[in-house]
Amino acid sequence: MTINDLAEKLKKLKSAQIFCHVRPDGDTLSCAFSLKRAFDALGIKVEVVSVDGVPPKYSVCEFFDKSVTELKEGFDGYIAVDCAAADMLAANERAFLKQKNTYVIDHHGTNTRFGKENLVLDLASCSMIVFEVIKAMGVKIDKTLADMLLIGLVTDTGNFAHTNTDARALSAASELVELGADMPEIYRLMFKSQPKERAQLYIEVMSKMRFFGDDRIAVIYTSREMLDRYGLDRSATEGFVDFPMSIGSVEVAVAIMDAGKNAYKISLRSKTVNVAEIAASFGGGGHKNASGLQLFGFYEDVVDKLVFTIKNYL
Repeated sequence: MTINDLAEKLKKLKSAQIFCHVRPDGDTLSCAFSLKRAFDALGIKVEVVSVDGVPPKYSVCEFFDKSVTELKEGFDGYIAVDCAAADMLAANERAFLKQKNTYVIDHHGTNTRFGKENLVLDLASCSMIVFEVIKAMGVKIDKTLADMLLIGLVTDTGNFAHTNTDARALSAASELVELGADMPEIYRLMFKSQPKERAQLYIEVMSKMRFFGDDRIAVIYTSREMLDRYGLDRSATEGFVDFPMSIGSVEVAVAIMDAGKNAYKISLRSKTVNVAEIAASFGGGGHKNASGLQLFGFYEDVVDKLVFTIKNYL
């Protein structure tokens, strides 16, 4: 469907729930709460659903405020934003798929089109798509809405440093700044503000970085024990995977997160190879240079599987 098609359908809803993906990042939160603000302006009853709530990093932004954790029956529409597959809805996956009026707005090339209606466009951030949808809905973009939308674009492009930064992304950022978005303040909040405990965790994780394949592969690992030691949750590790990518010899960075007994959430970043294909081979997905997956087993076996597969691509 087109942006205008979706905008017309959304405007006709009487109520909606908007779903963030598990372990929400800046883009999914930006999309969900921006769309919520648009619905509020149109007098449409709306809730944001996030199984993991709003991480502390983003709760400092006062407009990322109230969310619920579960799908509720009786809403007119159910909208997933920045979700490449239904399993990114975690505990709400089954309930979402049972609904009649489901919509998916996403920018991942590996999107499975799990909604009844799907708007999937190859853009740097999902918030860029939501920006266009909100404009097509006829909602005025004020300063707050511009700030909310810019957060998604800034975080998904790594402050316009990642390879997905193109002319369209820069044009959207320019338009949002013209509409009142405060770029320096958003940069400070997203990249230059953190508690001491996160800095300590960062130092420990990076000090244990491992290298494979003639230093072309870097692996970092965050355990549950480390998080508990510093009183942090998993959201504190967002962006950690970017540091190994700054090392000259590294072509692929792997960030492994303890997700329970013999379960691991994995983020992949790449300068060269298509990590979306690597992630897909393990049931995950994402973008060419940034993807994710989940693996089960003993830690060293998981590392061996990943390194072996990445070496084959390199």
